[in-house]
Amino acid sequence: MSSVILSVVAGERVQNPLRTTPSTNPANTADLVGEIGLAGPEVFVAAAEAAREAQTGWAALPAPQRGQVIANVGRLMTANKSRLAALVTREIGKPLAEALGEVQEIIDTCDFFLGEGRRLYGQTVPSEMPDKQLFTFRRPVGAVAVISAGNFPVAVPSWYIVPALLCGNTVVWKPAEYSAVVSDAFYEIFAHSGVPAGVFNVVHADGPDTFAGLEQALLGGLIDKVGFTGSSEVGSRIGELCGRHLQTPCLELGGKNPMVITENADLDLAVEGALFSGFGTAGQRCTSLGTVIVQEAVHSDFVELFAAAVSAAKMGDPTQDVLFGPLLDEKFAAGFEKSLGWIGDHHRVLGTTGRVTPDNPRDGFVGDPAAGLFYHPTIVDGVLPDDELFLNETFGPVVGVTTYGDLPEAIALGNKSGYGLSSSIYTTDPQQAFQFAQGISAGMVSVNNSTSGAEAHLPFGGNGKSGNGSRQSGIWVLDQFTRWQSLNWDYSGKLQKAQMDTVTVEADFGFLLP
Repeated sequence: MSSVILSVVAGERVQNPLRTTPSTNPANTADLVGEIGLAGPEVFVAAAEAAREAQTGWAALPAPQRGQVIANVGRLMTANKSRLAALVTREIGKPLAEALGEVQEIIDTCDFFLGEGRRLYGQTVPSEMPDKQLFTFRRPVGAVAVISAGNFPVAVPSWYIVPALLCGNTVVWKPAEYSAVVSDAFYEIFAHSGVPAGVFNVVHADGPDTFAGLEQALLGGLIDKVGFTGSSEVGSRIGELCGRHLQTPCLELGGKNPMVITENADLDLAVEGALFSGFGTAGQRCTSLGTVIVQEAVHSDFVELFAAAVSAAKMGDPTQDVLFGPLLDEKFAAGFEKSLGWIGDHHRVLGTTGRVTPDNPRDGFVGDPAAGLFYHPTIVDGVLPDDELFLNETFGPVVGVTTYGDLPEAIALGNKSGYGLSSSIYTTDPQQAFQFAQGISAGMVSVNNSTSGAEAHLPFGGNGKSGNGSRQSGIWVLDQFTRWQSLNWDYSGKLQKAQMDTVTVEADFGFLLP
């Protein structure tokens, strides 16, 4: 079993998996990246027990020392950046330039949070009583379960795992099955950075077994916080499960992200942003562009420029210089095929739809299209507000286009889907930019930039169907992995009762100036 990727509980590999499943290269499905040993619910529970057992000792380590461990992770990630990025490209088909950027995101996250180990500030608060002091402290929540998707197989998990560990929590991580080989490499870097056994555990399991294991662990009081990145449908189920135990999970879900193009926008810049937003990572980001909402006066010009840019974009072998490569996995290919079925007779399709094959070729394709899960980038003009294509996340290389008259209409269209993750506006008018930001429901707004892109020190997260208002990254994520504790210390030598024994300062409220 040494060649099979196995779960890790308390620093030990869990032998005898329920079954194994292959992880293949989506750009070359004949390339077996690794065999994954899938565990049952009992392994998830055992991992939660190990995390619970290790948490007290880990939390007792001073926060600056935990910060040093995070610094070690950052240094090892830097040393292994090219190797880890190459594995990301091989296992999920992300272009190498993007994969390198993803690993850099981990390094940036570590750089930010290693310093937080010397902050984690509370406050000293004045008391209304004499000889009494009030304090606030951040305390770790306990054992944390992290369930993540595979489209960002190492960057997004780091947004949970790094701050969770820094704050004194322990972790049970369930990565996606189709990115489990790179997930195992990610774990090994943490293990070699000084993270003790039991503090960081990894469970490889399918969705139903993961849910069953999480349900049992919550029922047993073993898990204190859940972080989930994935679909809105599954996020809703996890939110319901956590609610039964009076817990609030950190949910980062899907998106149908709008981009508004105003009548005064720099159209060349807007096209560049739409191209990267819509088709980078083959449209498989939660922040990918869903619908371009274009002002009527510039609609024709924008669509013409956008179609030309998409037609000229390089796609194919992700180890080469391409905008995007394959879909992540067969199940995503099947889901995207369903999305293409939403294209109706009233739509105008620019470009070719469907899978790239010798019978359905793409000019300038880089590599062998028959080897992998490659799909044509498609623009669908004329989408209407009640279309399935307008309302639902597609998670693949298709972008809808619609028009608007005035900015309030554009904002209403941007909010209609019920998602609220990311958004963008292209304008040269500051008033329009602020009006859009105030009216759009998205948790993230870009002005003259793409809907995609995150920095390690800026809050990341959405509202509505895109999440429950929780935020990752920067100081804001600390509220997910710490609990506020207040402490009052009375050294007066007597019982002083707040709101009852306070001194009232008298005033002459009848005084008037002559």
